[in-house]
Amino acid sequence: MGLVARVAHLSKHYGDGAHRVTALDDVSIGIRRGQFTAIMGPSGSGKSTLMHVMAGLDSASEGRVWLGDDEITNLGDAALTKLRRRRIGFVFQSFNLVPTLDAMGNVRLPFELDGRKPSPDERARIDALVETLGLTGRTAHRPHELSGGQQQRVAIARALATRPDVVFADEPTGALDSRTGREVLGLLRSAVVERGQSIAMVTHDPVAASYADRILFLADGRIISDRGPMRPEQISETMLNLESAAA
Repeated sequence: MGLVARVAHLSKHYGDGAHRVTALDDVSIGIRRGQFTAIMGPSGSGKSTLMHVMAGLDSASEGRVWLGDDEITNLGDAALTKLRRRRIGFVFQSFNLVPTLDAMGNVRLPFELDGRKPSPDERARIDALVETLGLTGRTAHRPHELSGGQQQRVAIARALATRPDVVFADEPTGALDSRTGREVLGLLRSAVVERGQSIAMVTHDPVAASYADRILFLADGRIISDRGPMRPEQISETMLNLESAAA
């Protein structure tokens, strides 16, 4: 099983001197192809920073970063922007939809930003995503005309439309009620099982993490446990032990 993203001896610091804060401390880890990976940890553990560096949204202070076989550690902004647009999908807690575009316009946005129209195969994939995600009949609606769950489904369709190497999801159910959140997690899970998609999700929610094939636990900027699938109650217990140790 190959790796879609990885970091080696990654550290990330903010500030200088006495004010320096270490968000990540010598982390080496890879995200496996065709797997659903959850990244968990107490607040301030470095989980979002790890995802942002892996996704090329933030830079490393030390260490190296790869997307597939391509090292992106020292890529410039323009090259990183192009790479993110073509090879990475994003799903955020706040949906991050463009309010002036309808749902279909948002789904097709990565192609527009890349200066091209979807190919016939890509249009067929978008249509299939719209149907699978329960958005049929809603594609001409703008974000404010959609429920939170529908907006997140549009964001998932946008993230999957380009068939990216990896989808990074940052608390994707954080703004949703529990029932809608479970539906969204089921959709992400099916993208892995049925489409072979690779997903890395930052979450603090044990129920969300229980949908993953693999769970990475961070504390104080380090990975302290790398586990297979776990039940929500097992995840909660592990998190409580982490927070007790950090207290």
